Formats: sequence, C-alpha cells, structure tokens
Amino acid sequence: MTIFNLTHSGPSTFFLTGIPGLEAAHIWISIPFSIIYFFSLLGNFTVLFVISKDQTLHKPMYLLLCMLALSDIGMSTSVVPKALCIFWFKLKSITMGCCFTQMFFLHWVSVMKSAVLVIMAFDRYVAICNPLRYTTILTNARIAKLGFIGLIRAVLYILPLPLLLSRLPFCANHIIPHTYCEHMAVAKISCGDITFNKMYSLVIAFIVIWLDLMLIALSYCLIIRAVLRLSTKTAHQKALSTCTTHICMIMTSYASSIFSILTYRFGQGIAPHVHIILANLYFLLPCFLNPIIYGIKTKELREKMGKYSCRL
Repeated sequence: MTIFNLTHSGPSTFFLTGIPGLEAAHIWISIPFSIIYFFSLLGNFTVLFVISKDQTLHKPMYLLLCMLALSDIGMSTSVVPKALCIFWFKLKSITMGCCFTQMFFLHWVSVMKSAVLVIMAFDRYVAICNPLRYTTILTNARIAKLGFIGLIRAVLYILPLPLLLSRLPFCANHIIPHTYCEHMAVAKISCGDITFNKMYSLVIAFIVIWLDLMLIALSYCLIIRAVLRLSTKTAHQKALSTCTTHICMIMTSYASSIFSILTYRFGQGIAPHVHIILANLYFLLPCFLNPIIYGIKTKELREKMGKYSCRL
C-alpha cells in the first residue's frame, strides 16, 4: 500500500529511462555505481556496528555520526537499487505510487541529513566555546530530541511535494528521463501547470540549504572567535582540528547538492546525461566518502574500528 491517495485520472505506471543517450553503456556505468554503493554500505554499517558495540562511544558526537550514517544509507538505498535494476535488467517501469513514495523518501532523507549537519555544527560550537558545560548541555537525550525535531521538520517540508504532484494531470508522456523519481523530473512530464511546484521546491531548497548553511556558518564564526582568544598556536590548531571532519562532510554534502539543484533549474546547456550522472553522484559520493572522512579524522573511532577488525 502507498501512503499517497491517488484519486485523479492518469497513468498507473511511469517509465524511467536511466541515462538518456547512454543506454548502450548502462552495464559499464553500473560497475562503478555498484562498487561505490557496496563500499558506502560497508563503511556506514561498520560505523554503526562499532558505535553500537562499544559503550565508550555512546556519546553525543557518536550518536550524531550514527544519525549521519543512517541518513547516508537511506539516501543511497532510495536511489541505487532501482537504478541498477534499470541498468542490469531493463526494469524501467515504476508505478505512480512507488514513484511518489521513492520521491518522498529520497528528499526526506536529504533534508534530515542537512538537519544532522546543523546539529553537528552546534555540537562543535558547544565543545569549543563551552567545554566545561558540554556534558550538561549536550546529553544523549537532548541530541535524540534534536534529531527527532529534524525528522519532523523533514516530513513537514517534503510531504507536500508528492501530494502536489498527485493532483497534476499526466497525459500522453509517461517517460521520466532519469534513473529515479526526482520531483522536478516528474513535474516536467505533466501536462498541467507546474508553476506552484517549481515555486515550492525552490523555497524548500532555499530554506533547507541556505538557512541551514547560515546556521552552520554562524556556529563557525563563534568558534573562530573563541579560538582566536586562545593563548597559544598549539591550542588554536587543536581546537580547529576538531572541526575539520565536520567541515569536510559539509563540503561533500552541500557542494554536490547545490550543484545538482542549479544545473537542474538553470543548466539548460548541460547535456541531460551529464546532469543525470551528477545527480546520482550527489546521492552516492557523500555516502561513500563520509565514513572514510570521519573514520580517518576521528582518532577514537579509528582505534575502535581497528580493534574490532582485528577480532574478525
């Protein structure tokens, strides 16, 4: 059963083309896709396993890493399996209900991930600017509450997208030139007026990306101000080194997201297959890179992962 009630007359099935113009190369394209997806799952599940097993890692920072890992798993899994079915078995059909459900989950997880990155910035701010009060300000229960608020925010932002699409008429064109049901890709094949859909998606993109980035930037401005007050250069480096992991994850997540949004709406000169490959990499690369980034940069987690690896 689908969570969306589709009452209007229209097609019961859409068809995803995969990557237009590169159909003959789908098998070859699937090789890096499947490899990156496999290692992203391996890395994120390893992080979840190590943190869940080791009691010393049951701290706010590592709870946030678990949230991020779950978001990364959800993002890649909402897109890659269907894309691989298209590449390997030419299973291009998808019911309207499944299409809208996929759209909801992939955008919902993306917004949730952005919320996690904002909470991580707040975590770094408290750790550096109020280190003596860190354990009282940021408890596991408070982090869980902030994560739940982020989850509800994501649902409220994203639920209108498939609901708005379900009211649009779909006439002769049932073909979506994409590997997954992205909101604007589906809206553009409608024969109805999609002005409100465009406006709403742009507003959500602005709120989620730019507002969240502004909150993160504010946190780092306060962090830099606090760091500059420290007396020694060694103290400066030690304080800033705790932020490098988070900054790397912000760069991998938001840079690809902004580029994907801008090319979809304003990059008319970009070839469709280039845009679709980049859109898929937006869901794949951060999920693959994040476990590597915080596995390398977080010493305590790196040591625990090495310990559990030796036991296997």
